[in-house]
Amino acid sequence: MITQTDLTILNAIQGLRTPFLDFIMPLVTYLGSGGAVWIAAAVIMLFGKKTRHAGAAVGIALTAGLILSTILLKGLVARERPFCADGALLSADRLLIGVPSGRFSFPSGHAVSSFSAAAVIFAYNKKAGTAAYVLAALISFSRLYLYVHFPSDTAVGALIGIVIGIASVKAVNKIREKYNEKKLSDRT
Repeated sequence: MITQTDLTILNAIQGLRTPFLDFIMPLVTYLGSGGAVWIAAAVIMLFGKKTRHAGAAVGIALTAGLILSTILLKGLVARERPFCADGALLSADRLLIGVPSGRFSFPSGHAVSSFSAAAVIFAYNKKAGTAAYVLAALISFSRLYLYVHFPSDTAVGALIGIVIGIASVKAVNKIREKYNEKKLSDRT
């Protein structure tokens, strides 16, 4: 039932297809491939004194998301990609991008990494975090537009990502707190 509902939504999204979106959506999806844009953001933040903690938290979140979603959940759930499903509107040979290297679709690694990074950035800077959430949503939507993920893959991926992002911020804040306590006790 979930797959049929997902396919109905996914097939309806195909009604939005235009030459412009056919050009833009693969570019948007590549921003999230391997967490590239988020890794770059984390590295840049690590060099700034005011953003160092956020950069560390994004790094932790991306690592945790990779382990949880790509290494553990994808193999455990083993959900085939939409273009392999009965009732699929598109087949692998009609995709706008190459067939993804990962065989399974649940949860969306693009959504997990994007929303985990966005949640961290938002925790440290609301304005930049809002922009990050918009980019995360676009990257996740691109996966639907490109017919390589079901809507539930990206929705659950986003939820997992947000939880991981929040947990990463808490972990970094706890480590920073312990470090500051030790530094203070060493002075006395």
